[in-house]
Amino acid sequence: MTDGPILLIFDFPNTAFGPDRTEALKPLAEDIAGQSGLLWKIWTESPEKGRAGGVYLFESRAAAEAYHAMHAKRLAARGVTAIEATYRSINETLSRIDRAPIP
Repeated sequence: MTDGPILLIFDFPNTAFGPDRTEALKPLAEDIAGQSGLLWKIWTESPEKGRAGGVYLFESRAAAEAYHAMHAKRLAARGVTAIEATYRSINETLSRIDRAPIP
C-alpha cells in the first residue's frame, strides 16, 4: 500500500438538483477547494437515483481520512444520512497512460 494519491468517493441520498442547488453550493465548493491535501474534486449527481456525492483526489490517505471525518460530520449536520464513503488507491502507471489528471 502506498501513501501516494488516494481517491475518496462519497455517495449519499439527495433530492435537490439543478441551477439553484449549484448556486447554493458554491460557498461549499470554495471551502472544499481550500482543504489541506486536496488535489481535485469532481461533483457527482444522479437525479434519477436520488444520489449525489463526489470523487476526490487527495495527496495522501491521511489527508483523505481527515477530510472524510470532517465532511461526514458536516453532511450529518445538514441532515444527510446513509453516507457511503470508499477509498481507492491509484495505479499511477496505467492511469497516466489514460491521461488521468494526477500530479
